[in-house]
Amino acid sequence: MRGGLENKCGTYILSDMPQPATLPALLTRSSHRRPDLPGVRFCGDLSLEPGRVHEICGTARRQLALMVAGALKGPVLWIRPGWSPVGLNPEGMRALTEPGRFLFAAPSRAEDLLWAMEESLRAGLIPLVVADLPGPPGLTAVRRLHLAAETGAAEGACVPLGLLLTPGAGGAPGVETRWSLEPRHAAGDQEVWALARRRARMAPEKVWRLEGGAAGLRLSSG
Repeated sequence: MRGGLENKCGTYILSDMPQPATLPALLTRSSHRRPDLPGVRFCGDLSLEPGRVHEICGTARRQLALMVAGALKGPVLWIRPGWSPVGLNPEGMRALTEPGRFLFAAPSRAEDLLWAMEESLRAGLIPLVVADLPGPPGLTAVRRLHLAAETGAAEGACVPLGLLLTPGAGGAPGVETRWSLEPRHAAGDQEVWALARRRARMAPEKVWRLEGGAAGLRLSSG
């Protein structure tokens, strides 16, 4: 995988992993997708297909990733840049999931972020693998991650789910779905967010209102 590049605006962009000699053959092999498996329901009836890689963007993207973690059982691998000062606060995580389930990896090199995610998905030992990235990866990298998740589903102990967390509006090509979560003005003692499905192969774009408080989360249209 080539390293990241910094553009003139100082924005960090992850470039594609190079294609090894065996990659064309890998991209044409039969798929290990399991359409018979139920989706991971993370909020109301909204779900994510396991064995695939999805993208979450927006200001509150980490919050949404923790909601997905709360919908699953077993360990969670959370990968973030070792040079980033941003980390998860265990006390803030408790409302959505158990912090003790999390394994954290903080590679010091940009090229190791997606490598660690790919290898973890391929092993099929961890139900949820999250990569908190400084920018969206390219199409080749996403394809490799899908293949790794499919291999893990076929050969591992579980069907892994991959989440790419990207800043702003995201934009990783080839992801199964893209979601965003943005905070809105609080209503009384309720926290309010705009949850949006920005991309999906089999569903239209849509925005929901998500409210959270002592009674839990409530999802409504618009």
